[in-house]
This record gives sequence, C-alpha cells and structure tokens, in this order.
Amino acid sequence: MKKILIALAAAGLGLSGALVAGPATADAPRAPEHTPPAPQWPPLQWAQCENLPAGIECAMVEVPMDYHRPRGQKIKIAVSRKKATDTAHYQGALLFNPGGPGGSGLAYPAVMGARLGADLAARYDLIGFDPRGVGASEPSLSCDPHYSDPVRPDYVPANPPEELAWAERARGYAAACGEKYGELLKHMSTTDAAMDMDQIRKALGRRQISYVGYSYGTYLGATYATLFPGNVRRLVLDSIVNPKRIWYGHNLDQNHAFEARAKEFFAWIAKYDDTYHLGTTAADVEKAYYAARAKLKATPAGGKVGPDELDDTFLAGGYLKSRWPRLAEALAKYATAGETDALLSAFGVYGDNSGDDNTLAVYSAVECSDARWPRDWTTWHADWSRSYRTAPFLSWGNAWFNAQCAFWPVHGHEQRIDGRSVKDALFFQDTKDAATPYQGGLEMHKLFPTSRLVVMDGGGNHGLTGRGDACVDDIWKAYLSDGTLPASRPGPDAHCAPFPDPVPPSVAATLKSAAPQQHDDWVPGER
Repeated sequence: MKKILIALAAAGLGLSGALVAGPATADAPRAPEHTPPAPQWPPLQWAQCENLPAGIECAMVEVPMDYHRPRGQKIKIAVSRKKATDTAHYQGALLFNPGGPGGSGLAYPAVMGARLGADLAARYDLIGFDPRGVGASEPSLSCDPHYSDPVRPDYVPANPPEELAWAERARGYAAACGEKYGELLKHMSTTDAAMDMDQIRKALGRRQISYVGYSYGTYLGATYATLFPGNVRRLVLDSIVNPKRIWYGHNLDQNHAFEARAKEFFAWIAKYDDTYHLGTTAADVEKAYYAARAKLKATPAGGKVGPDELDDTFLAGGYLKSRWPRLAEALAKYATAGETDALLSAFGVYGDNSGDDNTLAVYSAVECSDARWPRDWTTWHADWSRSYRTAPFLSWGNAWFNAQCAFWPVHGHEQRIDGRSVKDALFFQDTKDAATPYQGGLEMHKLFPTSRLVVMDGGGNHGLTGRGDACVDDIWKAYLSDGTLPASRPGPDAHCAPFPDPVPPSVAATLKSAAPQQHDDWVPGER
C-alpha cells in the first residue's frame, strides 16, 4: 500500500457517546441508531484528507505504544471518516480493515461507500484507519526499503547453500527491523491493533462500533470481538483466516490452496488454446509456465522480471480470477514470441513491491508477534521441502515471505479467539479461496456460535462482499441495514453460486452478451 499523506492533528479520547440499540437476531432486527455521535472533549480535529475524494476527513488518534503502560510512550493511528448524511436512519460508526497485515484502510470510506450503495452508506459514519505501523500512522514501519527490489535470488533453492543464503537474507531483514524499532516490535501484535480499535471507538464517541474485515482483517475483527464483545454492534468477516492455524500452519495451508488455483488457471488457459497457443491441456500450460520461469532466471525481462517476480505477478490470479485474461496474455506473448511488454506491465500492477517495504515490515511485525514460530531452520527445511513436492507454485516463495519470523527479535504469544459472548455476526467464505482456505470459515463459525456462515461454492475468489453478486450482497446489506441474518442451519447457513469464469476479450467480443464479471480488481489482504 502506498502511503497516503493526510492533514495531521492531535486527538482526544473522550468516552461519551449516544446509546445504541442492542444486538439483533433474524426475528428481532435492531432499530436504527438515530442519535448522532455526542461531541468529544477535546474533539478529534478532522480535516480534508489529502489525495482522497472531497468529503473524506482525516485525523490522528493517539494511543499507548504499550497498553500495560498506558501513560508511557504514545504512537498515532491515522483515521479517516465519511460522515453519515441520513441522520433519520443513523446506524453509528462502521470500521473497515482490508487485511494484510499491513494493508492501509485510510481510503476505505470512499471504496466501501460505493460497495455498500449510496442509501446504506449514508446511514453510517464510514471509518477507515491505518493500523499501527501502517501508512500514515506514526511511526510508519520500514526496515529495508529495497529488500524486495528486483531481481531477487530464485525462490526455489537449487542446493543447500542457496537455501541457507535465503535464510541468512531473512535473518538480516529481521535484524534490521530489530535495530530500527526495538521496543515497538514488542507491541505490534493483532491484540495491540485490536486495543487501538477500541481507542478509535472512544475517540469517535461511540458505545459500540460495527466492523467489516477482510482476510487478515477477519482475525483482527475476531480478536476485537474476543476482547470487547459488548462493544460490537454488527460484525462482518469476509474471507476468513483459520484461527487455529496462526500463522505458520496457515501459510503451509496456503501453499496447497494456491496450487489448486494455479492448476485451475492453467486448465482455463488450455480451454482457450485458440487464443493463447500454450497447449490444449493444463499440463501443457503448466509446462509452458515453468519453461518461461527458467528462461527468465537466465535473462530477466527488462532487467526486472526474473523467476521470483514472475511468481509474484501470477500469484495475483490465485486471489481473483477476473485477472486471468491479462495474466494469460502476458504469459502467452512472452512464451510464444518473447515479447515482454505485457509481462512487465502485469508485474508493475500485481508483483512490484520495490522501493517501499512498509507492508512487509508490518506484516512481519504482526505475524511474527502473534504466535510462536519454529526457531530451528531444520524444521522449516523439512516442512517447506515437503510442501514443495506437491505444491511447487507457491511453497518456497511463501517460505521466504515469512522466514524472518524464524529469527524475529520478539517471541510471539497467541491470542485465543472466543466469540461466545458476541450476540450475532455474519461470515462469508469461498470454498476455493486460496489466500484464506475454506476451513478457516468453518472454524471461525464454530467459535462464534450465533454467527451465520454464507458460502460461495467454488468461485475461487478472495473477498466476496460488494462485488456485485446479488446473493452475497443482499445478505450483507440486509444485515448492515437492520441486523437481519439468514436462518441458522447445520454447517453453512446459506449458499451462493460462484461468479462465472472470465472469457478472453477476443472471445467476449464475439458473444452477444458476456457473462457478468466482478466489477473491480480490488482484493483484500493481498501481499
């Protein structure tokens, strides 16, 4: 995420606020929250956000760096707001988190206003924020800005020295973070971020808040609901992290889920061999992909896209299948004609993280702090080598994206999730989601006994709400409108059909009406 510059101002943390209605059930929806927020003393100093649309205001909320020493050192959380305009049907504050960890949420009042629709968005104060360490919050973490610059050593080690060289590279990144941020790294966990959310609630003058979280944001929301169940009005978790696999096991699970999505992508390309000319079977296309990868290792395209950069670019297709045509075209032009322009363009959009490691720095600081990671490299070697044998597409790249946790200067402590005191919640999960595999939705559903789980069957996308699917969005908007939930059933409570697969532009042009597609390219929690 690029840093968004905002107008900075000091903020107060008043506790007063209008009372809100209690939680709803399907039979007894909540009444609207008619009363606007009470004035704060001292009030948040809102000002128009720079680089965001008119009407999106920004402010800073000062919070303790260490909640065990609340009067000690302070840090600042950047917060944005689009005020409710329908005060007759006012619903309170609705916070958003896009995932990561490390994703900036400051632009979300603009983004989510469009996704919710004008009528529903007008009923809420839409609140975005950059979690501690992210973007416009202070301090904004950056350990080694050029750590991800191309061209990096091949993710897939050809021999033990290459593997150990990558491990040492990760050790160096962890050391750089420790040297630069020291004490702060002890206070970068998801629990700390959840405590910050409650300070935002207080600063807004709300007794309760509603929340929509995507990807990692589901774990943040579940943590907040565990710590402050009485402060939750409505809770939506979309594309859910498995709370029992934080985080080492979660990343191993991702390897196999992304492998399945890669094979479906290769099969989709094969279906359109008349367009892409990479082979008529998934195996043919997979062979072409790895041949291109080997060629790029020998001669990186444009001096920028080597094998790692290719992997990072095509990983984007595992998050959202509407990206497949662009990626397929880039691969086809390079593999069949040696043309690099489309590949370099796709890398610039989906794979280039050079020059700014804020996202990686925060990702590392949070995930390495949230749980205990193996500290013996022989454990990593055994687990990731085994994973690579059946899931080569992502395994070693994912290992090196996380390997700094083996050497992190802070030992993690896991926050156990418990949603038994939350009176209702609404969850969404795709059965073929690669970034947050399906089991995560089932596990979180168990931990929140009164939640409802809505499943999209076989879509393969990461992030379901607000993409224009009527089945998903009708349920989502009904809950945020008046608390209405689907009826409770054993297992998932409701099912939605998947988005159709995309078609190549050349094929779509020949059809009288192309199948409806997702209406944007945004993906939560994408690294």
